[in-house]
Amino acid sequence: MKNKKKKNYRLGYDLHTQLQIHAMMLPGTILLILFNIIPLFGLILAFKNYKVTDGIAGIFTSPFYGFQNFKIIFGNHDFSRMLINTLGINLLGQLITIPLTITLALLINEVQSKRFRGIVQTVTYMPHFVSWVVFGGIVINLLSADGGALNTILMKLGILDTPVSFMAKPGCFWTISITSNIIKEIGWGTILYTAAIAGVDQTLYEAAQIDGAGRFKRMWHVTLPGIKGTIVIMVIFAVAGILNNNFDQIYVLQNSFNLERSEVIDTYIYKVGLQQLQFGMAAAINIFKSVLALILLATANKVSNKLTDSGLF
Repeated sequence: MKNKKKKNYRLGYDLHTQLQIHAMMLPGTILLILFNIIPLFGLILAFKNYKVTDGIAGIFTSPFYGFQNFKIIFGNHDFSRMLINTLGINLLGQLITIPLTITLALLINEVQSKRFRGIVQTVTYMPHFVSWVVFGGIVINLLSADGGALNTILMKLGILDTPVSFMAKPGCFWTISITSNIIKEIGWGTILYTAAIAGVDQTLYEAAQIDGAGRFKRMWHVTLPGIKGTIVIMVIFAVAGILNNNFDQIYVLQNSFNLERSEVIDTYIYKVGLQQLQFGMAAAINIFKSVLALILLATANKVSNKLTDSGLF
């Protein structure tokens, strides 16, 4: 009898605790449903001949269009250029950013003075909190042919005879995009790696030091193996998101002169979906991106499991 009462009391306590937890989660759950679940119904527009004049009811009443939206997109002569720009900026960016981020995290971890380490982290984190509208404006002004700092320095060094409008040169856009993104986000990207480094067993460092390993050897043989799992997960996420550009950055830096190398899938979706109101085509591109991201995620995870014996699943 006592065990039964204790069991009922425990059940009531667990239920009360769970209700409190779910009540705390309720606002986030509602927002998740509103902005992540309900919009999924809009993907049906990719297979319909939808017009804005049909209104919300047209999502369900507009005639089926089959795969015509996909045919229009893939038949567009600009699609291959957009795909190359998207993959190029992301691939080169990740190949440079990931090693630099890991290196910066390792160097920050080696700083002995906590005060100086805090200053370094603050300085490197700070650009992340500046919006791309502001940061992009700074980049454009620095690279301007009319009194821009870069042109001024290069002309005084004798490297240039006349100012160069870097933002108007399509061939410079990938470099500008990747470099500006590294400057803005590299400090923020070190947070996860720094946290992973903090979890490495300190006795391993002591043992390596006793064996005569210097600072760089300890980083190579202790720290890097200790955060291998984190690195693998971040690489898998990077591969899966290879079609997702930083829309804010690209849109701010983009202009009519560099459009040949700056038009990516995300900016194209914005122009087609919101400016031209062709929601069916925009939904079709998003489906293409999602399916390809899923394939890349599964492939990267499988390769990671074979090569490193670790992965997401």
